[in-house]
Amino acid sequence: MDLTEVKSRIDLLRREINHHNELYYQQARPEISDFDYDKLIQELIQLETQYPELLTPDSPTQRVGGAPIDGFKTIEHRVPMYSIDNTYNVGELYAWADRVRKQLGETVRVTYVCEPQSGRRRAEHSV
Repeated sequence: MDLTEVKSRIDLLRREINHHNELYYQQARPEISDFDYDKLIQELIQLETQYPELLTPDSPTQRVGGAPIDGFKTIEHRVPMYSIDNTYNVGELYAWADRVRKQLGETVRVTYVCEPQSGRRRAEHSV
């Protein structure tokens, strides 16, 4: 890919990601799965890393999500909320749990509550 093609691909990815952010954050009606969204983001990150001269402050990689939907209240948690990040298999899940345990200290008992986005069932597991 030459620089012109890379710039075109980056522009397309940014437009597509911004479109999906709007649908997800403002309209609560996503069109693609989180996995597919994450693939778009990862491709954009990879291209911006390879071509730092094409990184701009308005890129979706330079901000978190979008504005919340009206009506959501801000909640301050008593303990930190640790994001599971982009975890798509059991190995990545255990690696994430290990990082949380190391941050909190080995003596802290941690309970995980998982709610799959498919809505099938809720699972709880203590470590």
